[in-house]
Amino acid sequence: MKSVKVEEAVGSVLGHDLTMIIPGKYKGAAFKKGHVIKEEDIEVLKSMGKNHINIIELSDEKLHEDEAAKRIGKAAIGEGIYLSEPSEGKVLLKSKHRGIIKINLKSLNAVNNVDKVSLATRHNNILVEKDEVIGATRIIPLVIEEGNIKKVEDICQKIGKVVCIKELQVLKVGVIITGTEVYEGRIKDKFAPILKDKIQYYGGELLEIKYAPDNREKIEEGMRNLIEFGADIVLATGGMSVDADDVTPIAIKNISDKVVSYGVPALPGNMLMLAYFKDIPIIGIPAGALYCKITSFDLLFPRIMAGDKIQKQDIISLSHGGVCLQCKECIYPNCVFGKA
Repeated sequence: MKSVKVEEAVGSVLGHDLTMIIPGKYKGAAFKKGHVIKEEDIEVLKSMGKNHINIIELSDEKLHEDEAAKRIGKAAIGEGIYLSEPSEGKVLLKSKHRGIIKINLKSLNAVNNVDKVSLATRHNNILVEKDEVIGATRIIPLVIEEGNIKKVEDICQKIGKVVCIKELQVLKVGVIITGTEVYEGRIKDKFAPILKDKIQYYGGELLEIKYAPDNREKIEEGMRNLIEFGADIVLATGGMSVDADDVTPIAIKNISDKVVSYGVPALPGNMLMLAYFKDIPIIGIPAGALYCKITSFDLLFPRIMAGDKIQKQDIISLSHGGVCLQCKECIYPNCVFGKA
């Protein structure tokens, strides 16, 4: 550190906290270690009896923590994210719009392998609202070699941006509710209002709701009609177990080009099915979604609404963190469900 006159300290980095005392009212740090001295600080410092202060000397090869954090953040963020102004050396990464967080784990790990650099994010593939905090970055010391920051910038250029937000699309969702007992009016359908709410919540447009008995041909016909009518996504409910009358999985398989999975390692919602007809996702939703507020459907549907094409490995990955604790007061997505 170096002692200089306060008049000569503008633009320099304060080397330690400076305490202000107002008798009977206040005692605390008026300026904290790492603060960059500004012109307007001079009179305040003099009123505190500080005519000289200790500063940290920055060479051309070193960066102050604020500048370093801004450069790390700028290098790391992709579409849909903006940076806060530095505060005590920390810069926040925030969402520009509602959407799904996408984390490049390889890039994130590589950045944090750079000495004295810290970049933390929220979990991958979760839904966030506009202006939510997605991550934060800073350096560990007050100053850092610029070469370390250049390493971070190089990583993000070569491996890819660390984090972005995929905006939810307004997709048309067709629904077919199966079950002879519902089709014949023996019991009241309770799936339709639940799915209407979920489709609306996740930003979709409900195209049409069809009903079909436990008849494979009728279910297939209903799904094809929804696709012909312009559905971007088809949801099929009921009849997803192994009971003799449950033929919905067979119907989904018959009209699909590819079945990604019948059954997922997440519960509630183990019996969920995902398939594709061309690029149109078809999701078979088990009856558990009638009784449980959040199921495996809520882990996958928002990602599909954001344009993700779900693969088998995505389904397998649900197993780590795939147990919902079914809390008395649900706070999803701010909980452990669906987070690895």
